[in-house]
Amino acid sequence: MKLNATRILLTGAAGGIGRELSKLLSVRGARLCLVDREMTAVAALAQTLQLGEADSLPLAGDITKFGDREVIIRRMQETLGGIDILINLAGVLDFKRFEDTDPGMIQRILAVNVEAPMQLVREVLPRMISQRAGRIVNIGSMFGSIGFPCFAVYSASKFALRGFSQALRRELNGTGVGVTYVSPRAVKTPLNPDVVNLMAERGMMHMDDAQCVAESIVQAIEKDKNEAYLGFPEKLFARINGVFPGLVDQGIAKQVPDILKYADQNL
Repeated sequence: MKLNATRILLTGAAGGIGRELSKLLSVRGARLCLVDREMTAVAALAQTLQLGEADSLPLAGDITKFGDREVIIRRMQETLGGIDILINLAGVLDFKRFEDTDPGMIQRILAVNVEAPMQLVREVLPRMISQRAGRIVNIGSMFGSIGFPCFAVYSASKFALRGFSQALRRELNGTGVGVTYVSPRAVKTPLNPDVVNLMAERGMMHMDDAQCVAESIVQAIEKDKNEAYLGFPEKLFARINGVFPGLVDQGIAKQVPDILKYADQNL
């Protein structure tokens, strides 16, 4: 897929990966609808990208709300004339023992990470199918393939997003609309609680820079990939977990006591 003049709706645009992704897409000549919760953040990002009004549409909205999603789609249609790519990047993460997880946080994670992307896809899909071209890009996580202790709700949400992406891709076969699922490992962004960053510093998990992840997302889109798993050996573990989950159980079991200690620091 050529990105020049392509109309892209990007949620979570003002976050760590979103900012880097916006820069890469703008350099390639894409026309961007940049969506995040705070208007000041996306407006500043649009100004940094130095795109003209015809090529940049910063919008504030809560993608978990029907009314906000409706306004976003309508404004993009009016300003950019349509949509060619939807990138569902916005996400929420929590790191706690499941028994300590706030019920409201469970609802929030599922709303942002699962329902909102599905609802946005439902909104844009008819136009893509009618033009017989388009791409849905869902940004998941390695925890969507490997259930990880103290990330139970987050893992569940990304497992769901992965399953949705796979089912939708098969459903859309022959329509001209593709579905890409990108699975990064941990990423250095403000989304992480401090204790997660500390775990990475002490060698309990690997983290990639947001720019590196953004580059991989762009490559996956340009190459029309169905799936892209980022980071070794995590992407190997994801494959092993799908076939021999007991082996991964044994490997993670050794880390569980330490993981629980860090989770208890995040109360």
